[in-house]
Amino acid sequence: MEVSGEVTEEAAPAQTPVEDAPPAVVPPSERPETGREREQLLLTPVEVDHGKAVYREALPGILQIPADAALALARKSSLWPMQFGLACCAIEMIATYMSHYDLDRFGIFPQASPRQSDVMIIAGTVTKKMAPAVKLLYEQMPNPKWVISMGACATNGGPYTRYDRVLQGVDKIIPVDVYVPGCPPRPEALIDGFIALQHKIMEERGKG
Repeated sequence: MEVSGEVTEEAAPAQTPVEDAPPAVVPPSERPETGREREQLLLTPVEVDHGKAVYREALPGILQIPADAALALARKSSLWPMQFGLACCAIEMIATYMSHYDLDRFGIFPQASPRQSDVMIIAGTVTKKMAPAVKLLYEQMPNPKWVISMGACATNGGPYTRYDRVLQGVDKIIPVDVYVPGCPPRPEALIDGFIALQHKIMEERGKG
């Protein structure tokens, strides 16, 4: 019993007063962050791994697009303009249909019947006597349908703005989607109008 007591006394470590220890120096890397750093850390965007959908893992390479986008893509790639002209702009429209410009590469194929067309090209001067016939042809076209105003005469009367018997713009009787300026416009301008119409069809998908 006495030996164990002596061992216990020898094993007891010597206690050093805390007041005598020098102050510990904390390195900058271990110092607490400032309020601004903590706020910046809290505002850091979280990186989220969304993973893959089940159908992409089971069937890789399958394309998924909305139905309205697929329909709009089919519509813009198969425009069927109605084949009729009103004045000198019709000559440029006919030249655009020729093999030198090849509108078939855009999927544009002219139709002779309004019931099978979806694009009406107003190519020429629209008189008040011809306006009811143009309006009737537009009403006979199935939906969806679009109108291209080709040339200055169809847009605002052109050089005949002072004539009372000339309609001052075809948009007075039917809605116009694309205006092609010129008197008469070149075939390249009409092709640019078709491309603008294709962009509009894709932008307005799902609205109608």
